[in-house]
Amino acid sequence: MSQAALICVQALNKVFGLRPALRSVSFEIARGELVALLGANGSGKTTLLRILAALSKPSSGTVTIGGWQLPREAYAVRGHLGVVTHLPLLYDELTAAENLRLYARLYNLPHELSKGDLEARIRESLARVGLLKRADDRVRTFSRGMQQRLALARATLHSPDILLLDEPYTGLDAQGSALLDSLIADWHAQGRTIIAALHDLSRAAALCRRALILADGKLAADLPMPDAPILTETFNALNPS
Repeated sequence: MSQAALICVQALNKVFGLRPALRSVSFEIARGELVALLGANGSGKTTLLRILAALSKPSSGTVTIGGWQLPREAYAVRGHLGVVTHLPLLYDELTAAENLRLYARLYNLPHELSKGDLEARIRESLARVGLLKRADDRVRTFSRGMQQRLALARATLHSPDILLLDEPYTGLDAQGSALLDSLIADWHAQGRTIIAALHDLSRAAALCRRALILADGKLAADLPMPDAPILTETFNALNPS
């Protein structure tokens, strides 16, 4: 692992039964990088992000984050991660604010912040995703897009160093997508390391600085972000329909 690497993946394999999902994937990501994870459906993007998030164990290979090895030292890594998955991971019968209070306890924030500071952070998190006026409404009354906004607030409540975003634009309308564009740019400017699985190649080219392209479970390309037409041409060549 190079000294500049925050995340180091070496010869990573994941097999489900007899089906390989990841095949000898290796790469390094430096602190503060904003990386697009691209690939056709079934290429291994979600599997890779789940392993990086310590939600799944690799079949073989090594994953090191901040010097800690996964899954053996997952307990030390999880507090530094903010994760958005295909599911919002919210409790329908709780309000938006109650969901964040619950996750604050899981992140151990009450031991780091006073009650007043914690409530201020929760309100700030809701305001940043445009949900402050719905703070006391139950999540079951939220649209899919609103749930996705709340999931973004949940994932960043504890100010994580690393964000792992799996199709974070799912369910968002144009306004919500523009908001997330701004949030990702802000998070990157703050020095956070971000890996985002995206399906919109134009958005990936506009937002990110590097692209990892998976094809059939293999890392088919690792390139500095080109403009959108070149990225699309490269992607299509590696993922023929």
